[in-house]
Amino acid sequence: QVRLVESGGGSVQAGGSLRLSCAASGYTYRWNCMAWFRQAPGKEREGVAAVDSAGNIKYADSVKGRFTISKDNSKNTLYLQMNNLEPEETAMYYCASEPRSYVGSPLRGFEYRYWGPGTQVTVSS
Repeated sequence: QVRLVESGGGSVQAGGSLRLSCAASGYTYRWNCMAWFRQAPGKEREGVAAVDSAGNIKYADSVKGRFTISKDNSKNTLYLQMNNLEPEETAMYYCASEPRSYVGSPLRGFEYRYWGPGTQVTVSS
């Protein structure tokens, strides 16, 4: 049984920072592609950042230079450090994983089989 659980969401003012965590269990973590997505009310789900099993990373253009994705294999945990947050980034943030070493479109949701329940991030102006 694959299980992903996000944490670290909350409310911050514009320009603030948050660090999201995603604890993974139920499979061999290092051979997975993992990613962060977000979805605001009334908007489509958006890929934010992704990392494959070789450590290759991809970011959405809108977060480059402000967000950092990382993983700790020893803890089976994926992280997303978010700096200089903007009100438009208020959304539910989801962790996703796919038990393959590589995916063709790492910021597209269809590539990922397993999803966490999400953690809310609210950025006030």
